[in-house]
Amino acid sequence: MTTVAVVGTQWGDEGKGRVTDYLARNARWVVRCQGGPNAGHTVQIEDAVYRLYQIPSGALSAGVRPVIGNGVVLDPARLIDEMDALTAKGVDLSNLLISDRAHVILPHHHLLDAAEEDLRGADRIGTTRRGIGPAYVDKHARMGVRVADLMDAQELRRALERNFAVRRAYLSSFDPPLTVDVDEVNARYLEYAARLAPYVTDTLAVMDRAVSAGDNILLEGAQATLLDVDFGTYPYVTSSNPTAAGLLMGSGIGPTHLDQVVGVVKAYSSRVGDGPFPTELADEVGAGIRERGHEYGTATGRPRRVGWLDGVILRHAARVNGLTALAVNSLDVLGGLDEVRVATAYRHRGKLLDSFPASLKLLAECEPVYERFAGWPADLGTARRLADLPESARGFLRCVEDVARTPCALISLGRERTQMVEVHRLF
Repeated sequence: MTTVAVVGTQWGDEGKGRVTDYLARNARWVVRCQGGPNAGHTVQIEDAVYRLYQIPSGALSAGVRPVIGNGVVLDPARLIDEMDALTAKGVDLSNLLISDRAHVILPHHHLLDAAEEDLRGADRIGTTRRGIGPAYVDKHARMGVRVADLMDAQELRRALERNFAVRRAYLSSFDPPLTVDVDEVNARYLEYAARLAPYVTDTLAVMDRAVSAGDNILLEGAQATLLDVDFGTYPYVTSSNPTAAGLLMGSGIGPTHLDQVVGVVKAYSSRVGDGPFPTELADEVGAGIRERGHEYGTATGRPRRVGWLDGVILRHAARVNGLTALAVNSLDVLGGLDEVRVATAYRHRGKLLDSFPASLKLLAECEPVYERFAGWPADLGTARRLADLPESARGFLRCVEDVARTPCALISLGRERTQMVEVHRLF
């Protein structure tokens, strides 16, 4: 039995869905552990493109049991739409399981997410306005609505009334006031409950049996280390812990059962939203990478900011997650450039920093220190072994391993499932 966690090492959008889909071929279970429909994973299989928001990417592999874990905040309406869209494309979701301990996104969470973001003005975080933050606030304020409540009409009504008893005053304080009809929400969510009921179960017990049976388990993180509410570029972060420890919490699997932690890193950096970005390329090179890499949000369509690979961030992610292996994506996107760079340290007021600072003010003042590499050809798609890659690309990968102090296990050379170099097996 092997349990493998897949985590993002940057600001998300590293291609975790592609890596999860590839590894899922050898897994029995794939668990989405945290986040909500603010995270989108795109997987291409031959000519078909699949976009997944709450359902684990491993659902696209035959024989895999996909699980939505307890750490997820679930939007029932969006989940039902996603299920219908995937089913229409021939994806079998009859084995999908949903944790009865997952929390539910409510209509006023969407309203609050948008209103609070607008109030921040120039200090906006850049949320997707899909209610994720307010749903996690209610969870930790102990007034959330869980999937278990959704499955019981009396409990649902009681949970909604408990929530609105506290939230109503805050909602009415906005100009204009934010209003929600409790009766309408109750009726609508009972309809969602009827549709989702066949998939809801105690996934903690299921995972315990899977561990005891020696099944291969793949834990799928959404977002990434630099968006972690504790270890990221706070406050420009998400509202959950997308690091390895958070994936264990969000799946109910104990830490002694985790065997591998795979850090997914893009061969360059990208991020959506505001906040410091030391290696950002606000020039034609950056624009070219954005277009070649299709750097537009899966969930929002927003153009992503792009820059050179930041080794300081990668080193931070390796420490926080206890990485055992790297999966390097989008090496092909940098093909055709005259020069490729990796930031191996920051310079701040004449002092070299090799660790990631907590202060965003200090981070904004940092200048990256680069190691430079000659470019490589635009087309790497036929390579299937590390030795098939140009020496300049192999030198780049050695640098990535050095800054992360972690070996590469997978190297993606394109969007297709088959365009993957497997340096060593993880399952």
